[in-house]
Amino acid sequence: MPDAMTELLQEEMRCENLLDCFHGLSKLDKEVFGLLVEADEPMTVDGIADEIDRERTTAYRSVRRLREADVVEREQISQEGGSYYHVFSPRDAEEIADAMQRTLNDFYAKMGQLIGEFREKYAADERGGGAGGSATRLDAQRSR
Repeated sequence: MPDAMTELLQEEMRCENLLDCFHGLSKLDKEVFGLLVEADEPMTVDGIADEIDRERTTAYRSVRRLREADVVEREQISQEGGSYYHVFSPRDAEEIADAMQRTLNDFYAKMGQLIGEFREKYAADERGGGAGGSATRLDAQRSR
């Protein structure tokens, strides 16, 4: 992942990268998400572990991260005798995309606010009205 926004904008991006950008998901998490999307029916953690050729605990941690990112849903399947098991499936793509759009809008609003604060602070400093400008002039006078 690039360190700066300008690097991110220059990087070739694919839609799968959105899961990384918005949720910080790992390569394995994206692989599990893709598996669930391609599956004909919801899958158990054991089934996921078999498909990705990893330990059950590794598959479970990946599914847990996908659930925390709210891109995967869990359903409880009841069996006779009172036992149950869980299966996992991806959330609706439109719901996921709408959530990412809301996050992007919130990010954009926050960045707009910070840019406004930057303008106020440094424009005032350039005019000599801000504390930073006074300190800079005082430092310059001391070094003379």
